[in-house]
Amino acid sequence: MSFKEIRKLLTPAEIKDLVPVPKHLLDKKNERDREIKAVFEKKDSRFIVVIGPCSAHDEDAVCEYVYRLADVQARVKDKLILIPRIYTNKPRTTGQGYKGMAHQPDHLKEPNIAVGIAAIRRMHVRSFNQSGLSAADEMLYPDNHPYLDDLLCYVAVGARSVENQQHRLTASGLDIPVGMKNPTSGDVNVALNSVLAAQITHVFSFNGYEVQTEGNPHAHLILRGAVNSHGEPCPNYHHEDLFRAAETYTKRNLSNPTIFVDTNHDNSGKRFAEQKRIAMEILRSRKHDTKLAQMVRGLMIESYLEEGAQKADEDVYGKSITDPCLGWADSEKLLLDIAENC
Repeated sequence: MSFKEIRKLLTPAEIKDLVPVPKHLLDKKNERDREIKAVFEKKDSRFIVVIGPCSAHDEDAVCEYVYRLADVQARVKDKLILIPRIYTNKPRTTGQGYKGMAHQPDHLKEPNIAVGIAAIRRMHVRSFNQSGLSAADEMLYPDNHPYLDDLLCYVAVGARSVENQQHRLTASGLDIPVGMKNPTSGDVNVALNSVLAAQITHVFSFNGYEVQTEGNPHAHLILRGAVNSHGEPCPNYHHEDLFRAAETYTKRNLSNPTIFVDTNHDNSGKRFAEQKRIAMEILRSRKHDTKLAQMVRGLMIESYLEEGAQKADEDVYGKSITDPCLGWADSEKLLLDIAENC
């Protein structure tokens, strides 16, 4: 075996004792959870937007971003539910590069997961406390979810993880909506297999225990585009793509059939400014078709204080060090436009 033990990690219970959540935030989280689930259950007509930086590498900048987002939420509260994207674990296509704050709490220093786990929890608590907005994170490592399970209101399973058994089974035990992205091949049936797996009960091994889950009725599909055999992006947000996905979804007879669309990644070809056009096209498709209006209930947008991206050592405040993002001015305007047109 070539594993070298570096340090023992604290348990989720120990981390929660170290970085507790104030009771008023737990009450607020429960309120937000109910509102968000009501959208999936078609009891609330509001539209959901999961929005924020590609990766949350700087606590101060992330918290400032979410604080600004809270002001917009107050202005669009009758039309939109805004969920800050605070992604602390980052998948890497080749395994190289920045893997997120949980892995590398200081992006210019060596990995330190023991410090990173406490750092991401502090950031989520601070952001929630300052804004009143519970956040989304990606479930890249299922074993890490219990470190944040009392804070998150939404979880995404990425395109490279969606076929993984542990991700699917863990999702079946969560009591918040879990979005299953289509794999990089673009196969919607693969993602819907994951939705089904997440919606049913399982018995499996998790964090040292044999556990049983109840199934997650709010597991759903995220369309994020695909990549063809030549490595070229193939979007799946156009009206025909949405309609085909909705028809396939309906035939599967799954609970609370809901589609979110990721406006970046392979839907935009990582051309971040295209997210504005893509978002508005999706809203036009919803207006054109009552079935899509019922099923397409949210967007995912990559956005930060400063537009674009930078190298990790450039140190521009509020600018992504992974995928390029919309800047704040464009993001604010886009959210207001979405509220007006959804």
